[in-house]
Amino acid sequence: MSVQVRIPTPLRRFTGGSEEVAAAGTTVGSVIDDLERQYAGIKERLCDNEGQVRRFVNIYVNGDDIRFLNNLDSELKDGDELSIVPAIAGG
Repeated sequence: MSVQVRIPTPLRRFTGGSEEVAAAGTTVGSVIDDLERQYAGIKERLCDNEGQVRRFVNIYVNGDDIRFLNNLDSELKDGDELSIVPAIAGG
């Protein structure tokens, strides 16, 4: 199963500049693992040492924040769109 993953500008150095890539998986976590397989080093930018999504990284499935779904266990279906959005802080 394939989903489209929207890559934010700071992470595009891992994807050769691509703003959107295809990845396989049935959950958000398995898609992140597939991204790591394809683009070594990207997972550590998304997940902490315990394997959880980093505090300042937001991930959305078809516009829904995974924190309000099942986090990394959020299920995906063919054709879904996963968006990675770095949080912006400041004042």
